[in-house]
Amino acid sequence: MDQDFWGIPMFIEVSAERVFLKMYLVESKAGAIACMLFSLLFLGTWPALLTLLERRGRLPQHTYLDYTITNLLSATLIAFTVGEIGRSTMEQPNFFTQLSQVQDNWPSVLFAIAGGLVLTLGNISTQYAWAFVGLSVTEVITASITVVIGTTLNYYLDNKINKAEILFPGVGCFLIAVCLGSAVHAYNSADNKEKLDYLSNDYKNGVGTKGVTDSKQTNTNTVDMSDLENGEEKAKAGTALFLIEVENKRAMKVFGMSTYIGLVITFFAGACLSLFSPAFNLATNDQWHALKDGVPHLSVYTAFFYFSVSSSLLATILNFTFLYRPVLNAPKSSVMCYVNDWDGRGWALLAGLLSGFGNGLQFMGGQAAGYAAADAVQALPLVSTFWGVILFGEYRRSSGRTYTLLAGMLIMFIAAVAILMASAGERKCN
Repeated sequence: MDQDFWGIPMFIEVSAERVFLKMYLVESKAGAIACMLFSLLFLGTWPALLTLLERRGRLPQHTYLDYTITNLLSATLIAFTVGEIGRSTMEQPNFFTQLSQVQDNWPSVLFAIAGGLVLTLGNISTQYAWAFVGLSVTEVITASITVVIGTTLNYYLDNKINKAEILFPGVGCFLIAVCLGSAVHAYNSADNKEKLDYLSNDYKNGVGTKGVTDSKQTNTNTVDMSDLENGEEKAKAGTALFLIEVENKRAMKVFGMSTYIGLVITFFAGACLSLFSPAFNLATNDQWHALKDGVPHLSVYTAFFYFSVSSSLLATILNFTFLYRPVLNAPKSSVMCYVNDWDGRGWALLAGLLSGFGNGLQFMGGQAAGYAAADAVQALPLVSTFWGVILFGEYRRSSGRTYTLLAGMLIMFIAAVAILMASAGERKCN
């Protein structure tokens, strides 16, 4: 009887011990999909906040330096909280333990660092591309390139745990979205040029701007000079005066510069962003067997910390350089100007938090269901396009062909996301 009495509690105690020893990891498909959905929302929102600040005249260097602070803070919070749940074991060491074992797991650390570096290069490039081609098109093209290249690499790195017959048709949908996104940009630029030409011609003819209507675009495209008098009223979204008003306020002046510059920057950003997820995959799963036998793989939380430190360090170096040597017509600044610039700082700090937690959730979902399926969060242009239309008036009073291409682009995105989610697999424990 004493044996039974003591046997049951001992069993419960051992079971509890195992529960507490195990580090918290997302392991189910449902949990992975939940992580992806929140990641999608966060990663689709932070670019809109940075674009909003640039259009209000805040220098992109100032904004990104603020963004970098909270971006690193989010990774630190994740590592010091979730990464420390449970006691450390040989198989699953916690964050602090792995931090002290850098001499053993340095190959994985280097992969995590490399992922952070290419992410920063991609993010900074997109920040400048937004000024040229708009939030929606930039996010569509970069996300699509990321999926086409990154998902393919992750599929093979993850030992094909995702269903190829489902996954690659989804990748094809993203590839089509790239073509449609480029076409949307070209036609929307032509629409804007036509609006500005009408405005310019009316000034030359001495007609003024009151009542200027472009019947080829829409019957409601009326531009009134009273919209801009004394800055008390705003021009209607989509009108020529609205475009001029945005250009006058924004930090970066892009009128007169080739739109191809924006597309080149956008495609470069997409190439960089396509590599950060595969690099992180290698850091956490060691598919190339760079670690010595018996050395545990980096946990998602430890890898994410190294990833974010390298990303933030490079971003800080580049943006401090851009303060004094700006690129693409951005004004010069200084450290003191940055420190004293509080206008919009709260939004920039919020953007960093959203991006940091968004990336962390993407990696947590990818570790459970495969990083190829987790690339479904690259559907963030669905969220960014919503913010682009609501906050910035993108595509207002554009031509029918632009709207048709935009609708096709978004439909292809929705299809691609659904297909990639359906390809989710389950990673076997290492």
